[in-house]
Amino acid sequence: MSDVTLIVFLIVALYLLSCIKVLAEYERGVIFRLGRVLAQPKGPGIIFVFKPIDRMVRVSLRLETMDVPPQDVVTRDNVTVKVNAVVFFRVVNPQRAILEVSNFLYTTSQLAQTTLRSILGEVELDELLSQREKLNLRLQSVLDQDTDPWGIKVAKVEVKQVDLPDMMVRAIARQAEAERERRSKIIHAEGEYMAAEKLAMAAATIQREPVAIQLRYLQTLVEIGAEKNTTVVFPLPVDIFSSISRVLERAAEDPRVKPAVE
Repeated sequence: MSDVTLIVFLIVALYLLSCIKVLAEYERGVIFRLGRVLAQPKGPGIIFVFKPIDRMVRVSLRLETMDVPPQDVVTRDNVTVKVNAVVFFRVVNPQRAILEVSNFLYTTSQLAQTTLRSILGEVELDELLSQREKLNLRLQSVLDQDTDPWGIKVAKVEVKQVDLPDMMVRAIARQAEAERERRSKIIHAEGEYMAAEKLAMAAATIQREPVAIQLRYLQTLVEIGAEKNTTVVFPLPVDIFSSISRVLERAAEDPRVKPAVE
């Protein structure tokens, strides 16, 4: 074998070795042959890229996490807040992700920012704070619909944090305090109402059974005696004073009762 043939063989071998590319399981290679894209992307595994005829663009199919920077949002009730979010998406069609947009990561990021401001600007502050799951689903649906022509599937969108102005934070704190006070008064009133009902039931029971009031008197004496004090309290029913008053009045009206002589 001549030296020229050996040199040619080595050049061809080096060229073939340089054409060998290895793609991971999560990668696909979009091949442009003489400027025209092939019908199907290559990979995973070993593929051949014949340069300079072929040009390969690697595309990852793994789930991407994109942090949306804080955005100034004016809600429907004219409250300015700063909101940031996170977007989870993946490439499902590598060819469209390369052909339809020049940089699908940057384009998706800009679309997420504008969509966040647009959607959250249509809701009020209370809805933004209390119905975040509903807004997340709405953001995910709008982004997924807009990125579908690019071969991108938006899996999930989460609003991470909502920064409120200091004045609004104080106003919300006062509102929450007033709400807690209102609930406390309602609970106290309900307790008084239930206690009054139970007392009325107890009074009705004692009225049917007069002996029950005597048992209550005795129980009260036992409770007082358990304190080991020298004071003895003997409870008297209130009705006894009215009974004594009636007896004295009848005695005063009876003519047979003579007044005492001084």
